[in-house]
Amino acid sequence: MEDLLNFIQTHLYEPCHLKIEALKPGSEGKEYHACEFELNGSRIISRTARITPKKTGQFVTCWKRDKDGITTPFCEHDTFDYLVINIRKEDAFGQFVFPKSALIDKGIVSAREKEGKRGFRVYPAWDIPGNKQAEKTQKWQLDYFYQLEETANTGTLFKLYSNSY
Repeated sequence: MEDLLNFIQTHLYEPCHLKIEALKPGSEGKEYHACEFELNGSRIISRTARITPKKTGQFVTCWKRDKDGITTPFCEHDTFDYLVINIRKEDAFGQFVFPKSALIDKGIVSAREKEGKRGFRVYPAWDIPGNKQAEKTQKWQLDYFYQLEETANTGTLFKLYSNSY
C-alpha cells in the first residue's frame, strides 16, 4: 500500500498541491489497499479495485464492521466525503473519485431504509462493458473517473478536492 500511496502522492496529488494527511491503514481489506486519510480537508476512504478473471471491469469492496463485528455497507452518517478507488490495468492508471452523495444516490452507501452494498464493480474508460447493465453503470461512473496520463489535467483534480468544490 505504501508504494501505491507514494505513487499517487507524487504523480497526482503533489502537482495539484494536495497532501495526504492523517493516514490510517485499514485493519481489514489489505488486498484492496484499504485506508482512510485527509486530503486538503476532505475525508477520504480509499480502496484499490481488483481485476477478476471472468468479468469486465474491476471489483472493489466498500464495507466496515459494525459494533457486533459483522460486515456492513458504509452509511450516510459515516464521516467521509469521498470514496476514492484506484484502478490499474497494465500501464493504465486512474482513480474513481465518488462523492458520498453520488454513492447514496446509486444505492452503494446505505441511506434511510435502503441498505447499501458491500462491494461493486467499476468500469474505467479503457474497458468495454459486455452487457447493458454494465454499460449503464459505466456511463454514470465515468463522470467521476480520472485517468493519469503524461499530461494529466491536474487542475481538474485539484478543483475536485478543494474545499470550495
